[in-house]
Amino acid sequence: MSSGVVEGGGRTPSHLLYSVAVEYYLQAATQAEIATRLGTSRATVSRMLAEARRRGIVHIDVRPPSAGADADLSEAVADALGLVEVHLYPDVPADAASGVLSSALSGPLTAALATADLGVGDVLLVSSGKMAYAASRAELPALPGVLVVPTVGGQLEPEPWYQTNEIVRAFAAGVRGSPAFLYAPALPGEALHAGLLDDPGMRRVADAWEVARAAVLGVGAPPAQRVSLPRFVPAQSAALDRAVGDLCSRFYDREGRPVDFPGSERLIATPLGVLRRIPVTIAVASGPEKVVSLLAAARAGYFNRLVTDVTTAAMLVAAAS
Repeated sequence: MSSGVVEGGGRTPSHLLYSVAVEYYLQAATQAEIATRLGTSRATVSRMLAEARRRGIVHIDVRPPSAGADADLSEAVADALGLVEVHLYPDVPADAASGVLSSALSGPLTAALATADLGVGDVLLVSSGKMAYAASRAELPALPGVLVVPTVGGQLEPEPWYQTNEIVRAFAAGVRGSPAFLYAPALPGEALHAGLLDDPGMRRVADAWEVARAAVLGVGAPPAQRVSLPRFVPAQSAALDRAVGDLCSRFYDREGRPVDFPGSERLIATPLGVLRRIPVTIAVASGPEKVVSLLAAARAGYFNRLVTDVTTAAMLVAAAS
């Protein structure tokens, strides 16, 4: 089926340039998504967007940054939580189209990753979760030669944000790095767990955790407030009653102390203590249900940078005071 895109030296119709510009600039569709719909290449879509600007269909207003309210709020959150820096993005409606959150995360996450100064051979850890999944689909900075490593084993849930290896694959593609995969369940049985400890592939990932230079981490809300939990987590366990959040499926209480649950000694995931030793740890999280989770994890030193929205940032300052 013809897409109506004129290749080569032909002139693309103005109405098609307008349609592509609306999708990209106003509806937050990626160039890859537009290319798939049109049955053409991403490079062609990029040329169409450039042509839309040349013809005056698109006008881009670039303004210098100001030390306004958002900058003051970022500093206030960093001071309140003891963080190195905080990067904010505008609030995204819960019913926004797919890709809007990813687009909103692009700038702040790029700025946060820049502080890690990652080079060839450096290890970047990436967790699972809705925010990590959205981050993997954002426009990310080029980090050629960086090894992107998962922080937790595989999970049975069908939702894409639980598929750690796929999140790592997408993130690595976005930064032009190399993915490392973890072919192990998040919570194996006792017999399998014993064997995994000696598996060369498992050892390579665990060794990478220890030398990571940076990490991008989703932060889980208190279990009692979650719509869903991974199936391996015993949601009815009284042990989780005092948990206020989790990182890499490792739960913690209001003081940041680890909260164990039945079987958690077999969990295949980056330990909380290891997160404390990573130079640049970037939490990506938002929502009122995450406020207590973020406060506890920040004060415990599990992350030192934060990417969040404006409303959550204001709530964090209020809660911290």
